Amino acid sequence: MTFFTVFFQMLALLIMIGAGYFVTKKGMMDEHTNNQMSGMIVTVFNPMLVLSSGANAVGQISMDALLSVGLIAVGMFVIFIASGMILTPVFEKDLKQRRIFQLMFVFSNVGFIGIPVVSSILGAEYVVYVTEFMLVYNFVFYTYGVALMEGRFSLSSLKSMANPGTVSGILAIAVILLEIQLPDFLKTAVTYLGNVTSPMALAAVGFALANSDMRKIFGQPRLYMFSAVKLLILPLLMLPLLRLVTQDEALVPVCMVMFGMPVGNLPLILGSQKGLDVTSCSASIILTTVLCVLSVPVLLMFAG
Repeated sequence: MTFFTVFFQMLALLIMIGAGYFVTKKGMMDEHTNNQMSGMIVTVFNPMLVLSSGANAVGQISMDALLSVGLIAVGMFVIFIASGMILTPVFEKDLKQRRIFQLMFVFSNVGFIGIPVVSSILGAEYVVYVTEFMLVYNFVFYTYGVALMEGRFSLSSLKSMANPGTVSGILAIAVILLEIQLPDFLKTAVTYLGNVTSPMALAAVGFALANSDMRKIFGQPRLYMFSAVKLLILPLLMLPLLRLVTQDEALVPVCMVMFGMPVGNLPLILGSQKGLDVTSCSASIILTTVLCVLSVPVLLMFAG
């Protein structure tokens, strides 16, 4: 893929973020509206997109490909956890705040941003691979992530894994493995509902941008260094390992997108719950989301 082909696709996503920014500044979207919209994305539209990707991929994706992506997803989180442990002291000196940076290394926005990017650039049928990353993500978050912040592991946290995203992901993979052909009317319905996900999720990013202090986001040199490592350096170092694991050229771009996704919201939520200063985390979410418009085309250019 050429840089500019992917760049203009990413630019389209940035325009959707800009739309969210615009309607927020014009007073058409407030905190309540954003919360309601985010709730609909998580409980309805995103699960429908995941399910529709499975329904539309029946007969097109092999068991070997699903297994390969699952193993790659596990490997990605292992590398991210190790990288966070090693590199966090470079970016944060305070011991308590280091936990936030470790989470920022590990938990990327594979859902809200990953799905729109993969769907628009590579095709909706590839979203099912994103689903596998999301399933591993949920497991790692409710084990490693919660344990890191609380200082201990609790089986009770695993109950939170039973959510619409996890259920829809398992259903999507089951549909593919069992080659279940959904009726056309049902497939059309879940596809249309799923198509709502991308613009709404990106508008939510625009809302966050409109309510942020621009100086705190774009005026911290260390966050640019962190973004370069998170979005470019680490994913490119993982590319040779990826090629050793799979020879399927269709999987490489999807996995590279997953490797290079911006910081997700869960580190911010966990940090806030524990009373930590999440200013840098909030700024990193916005900064890495905006910068991925440039970094994703670079990653896909190297991925071929």
